[in-house]
Amino acid sequence: MKKIINTPLAPAPIGPYSQAVLVNNMLYTSGQIAINPATNELVLETIEAETHRVMQNLQEVLKAAEMTFENVVKSTIFIADMNQFAQINSVYAQYFDENTAPARETVQVSCLPKKVNIEISMIAIK
Repeated sequence: MKKIINTPLAPAPIGPYSQAVLVNNMLYTSGQIAINPATNELVLETIEAETHRVMQNLQEVLKAAEMTFENVVKSTIFIADMNQFAQINSVYAQYFDENTAPARETVQVSCLPKKVNIEISMIAIK
């Protein structure tokens, strides 16, 4: 049976989807972009600030499912410009232990929602 995960500490969905869905012990997050849930404004000052906001949003969704980044087994990163990979990777690395980091792919795409530079989704397991 699936359980919908929703928290006001992460941005509300901007379409017909949930922040995350928990099925048995597996959590599937929707992609998060850099919307500050307190102001509903995008955080786009730098790619580092944008990436931190995305990770903070994901952290709140994980918390709502009683999980942490330690539970994440797979991440998918969509970026608008592969030239920003090093900066994104540097911020992303701050949220994981390198020895137990999840599997991941990073894909450059032509356009993301609201013209942001990065979107990340995750799969986690309890």
